[in-house]
Amino acid sequence: MGYANPDQLAGGILSRLYSRAFIVAEPDDSKRVVFVSADIGMVSQRLRLEVIKKLKSKYGELYRQDNVILSGTHTHSGPAGYFQYTIFLLTSKGLIKPSLNALVNGIIKSIDIAHQNMKEGRLFINKGLVENCQINRSPYSYLQNPESERNRYSSNTDKEMVVLKMVDVNGQELGLLSWFAIHPVSMNNTNLLVNSDNVGYASYLFEQEKNKGLLPGEGSFVAAFASSNLGDVSPNIKGPHCINTGESCDNPNSYCSVGGAKMCMAAGPGSDMIESTKIIGQNLYLKAKELYTSASQEVTGPLHSAHQWVNMSDVTVQLNATHTGKTCKPALGYSFAAGTIDGVGFLNFTQGSLEGQPFWEIVHNQLLGEPSNETKECHKPKPILLNTGEISFPYPWHPEIVDVQLFTIGSLAIVALPGELTTMSGRRLREAIKSEFESHGTQGMNVVIAGLCNVYTHYITTYEEYQNTVQDLPNGPEPEFFSITNITLLPGVLADVAPIGKKFGDVLQEVQPQYRMGEVAEATFVGANPRNSAQNTLLARPYTPTPKPAPSPPALCSVHSHPQLNAERKEENGLEPGRRPEHYKRIEKTPVTETYPLH
Repeated sequence: MGYANPDQLAGGILSRLYSRAFIVAEPDDSKRVVFVSADIGMVSQRLRLEVIKKLKSKYGELYRQDNVILSGTHTHSGPAGYFQYTIFLLTSKGLIKPSLNALVNGIIKSIDIAHQNMKEGRLFINKGLVENCQINRSPYSYLQNPESERNRYSSNTDKEMVVLKMVDVNGQELGLLSWFAIHPVSMNNTNLLVNSDNVGYASYLFEQEKNKGLLPGEGSFVAAFASSNLGDVSPNIKGPHCINTGESCDNPNSYCSVGGAKMCMAAGPGSDMIESTKIIGQNLYLKAKELYTSASQEVTGPLHSAHQWVNMSDVTVQLNATHTGKTCKPALGYSFAAGTIDGVGFLNFTQGSLEGQPFWEIVHNQLLGEPSNETKECHKPKPILLNTGEISFPYPWHPEIVDVQLFTIGSLAIVALPGELTTMSGRRLREAIKSEFESHGTQGMNVVIAGLCNVYTHYITTYEEYQNTVQDLPNGPEPEFFSITNITLLPGVLADVAPIGKKFGDVLQEVQPQYRMGEVAEATFVGANPRNSAQNTLLARPYTPTPKPAPSPPALCSVHSHPQLNAERKEENGLEPGRRPEHYKRIEKTPVTETYPLH
């Protein structure tokens, strides 16, 4: 999920996906907040509604809309099929219930484990710059921002990583939660193996170091590398080149003279996408390790959480002292269909398109109806390809009601946003929120942006960047929960049966004790399609309240890492055996240091 390519069907599993849940509570347990970072493309509104509903059935009012943030790492190599809006159903081949159920169950499980392992602890924050990991994949749009503003920064990407270190009162290490702006697209849109990409590899390295001798997903230490304002940030640092000629296509429209826009792709820094994933992931891990080791600024103070649903199709914005603006229904432009240098689109649409194409306008108008004048005017200068906010067959095509959410943990403010903010829009937002805190007498707040949270709304740019289009707190109106019964174009899977006398995971042919250089090590074991996982029918367990710990100055926190395995199966190499899976989901949960794999 992420490249919007319906032909990109999963053909196996390269690495497990996890949900990592972190819970922080007041010393007297009067308030608590939950932050979940899941190895998925983004959190859908349907997924969040399902998770909150299940949490309420297990825990009552303990975990609610306002104190639970669900954030996707934005890996583009995870399963799809967990959305309820039509635009996402089209490329996901419908609503795939096994995928949705696996995600819901995995996230809930991670929160359960975190909840069960709460202990008194301390939090420390640290920041540092990460080099050799990013390029701006929309540099010509970035240049539309005022020069005076750009001159305040040394780079056209955010290089700062923020690390939150968690230990108990005795100094035992619990976990790490970090935020950094980078797209997990080292694995490109030709990949067919489920994996967590560069940020997932960073988590793997950190957790393996802290949980020595244990399999991935096991152990008490959890390390999450969460998403931030990554909208225009690519890890493919060799930059864009024409894959047919090798020439650079670093131009405003990412266009190749031979073959057009679909030939323009970015790559690097490795010789292939797996090596690139490892290099970027290791860079992230090493910087996080450095910051974690040296973290000394303690985070203290009260907890607060706030959540609001906003109807983004009808918001009045005060532009200045004399002028206001108004939002309108969502729509996707031609640049949306063009994709990016990390994953090109189809039919040679080009980035930065400010004019429509007569042929596609005729096709669109005949099939879906012409966009209203109000929508056209509101979205200028973007030419509209799909007026998604005005189409409701068979279900609404795009969410109009979206979540905005804020946690404060002492001097740390976590701003949960539903889309992909660009570098400069993220900088402006952080400054605006910090200024708002200061206007109310709260100085020195560390503001971090958590991206891909709670619902997906595509890209969020500055006004100036939008003119050069490259991509497109009282309670508000609650979003609708659609009753989608069986809308799927994905064929079912046959039941798996292990050979007589064998069980899933048994090794049929072991590797040799030694090999010569250049030889390939192979092993054969009893595998199955992950969509037949027992987790897809996992039942929720009742919640049993635990005694409240005595109040003390440190915050309560909990961290855990635990992979979810199929029934009667345990793989010694941490990979899940399987035939050719169509869709696969795995999430890990971690209450302040809790991880749990999703199937």
